[in-house]
Amino acid sequence: MIQYQEASDIEALTKQIVGTLGFSHVDLGRVRFVRSSGSTSRFTVARIHALSRLWRRVVSSQVTYVIEVIGERFDRLSEEDKEKTLIHELLHIPKAFGGGLRPHRSHVNRRTVEKFYSLYRQYRRTGLG
Repeated sequence: MIQYQEASDIEALTKQIVGTLGFSHVDLGRVRFVRSSGSTSRFTVARIHALSRLWRRVVSSQVTYVIEVIGERFDRLSEEDKEKTLIHELLHIPKAFGGGLRPHRSHVNRRTVEKFYSLYRQYRRTGLG
């Protein structure tokens, strides 16, 4: 059985990434962060869930996205891979921030993640972020 708990450490790291990279379209007040355990998924490290306008209305919430990390796998990653994983999940969020997700083929891919990760590390090293 999958269990979920709030993940304030993931929230803090994501805030750092968003602030450093200037992902101004990401409204962190409308994103929640959870760590799951007990998943039977074999290779998934993290995933993002989108709540459409209909679901936000049904559950009376402004939360639009939930970033879930699979604790058994994510927690074993290096800091670099954790940062890349969160950048990957953030790249799924479209500029409109309306509850949709950007697909892997066109925007969310290894090349794009590496590009943003390189910028992230550069900004962190130089103190710009």
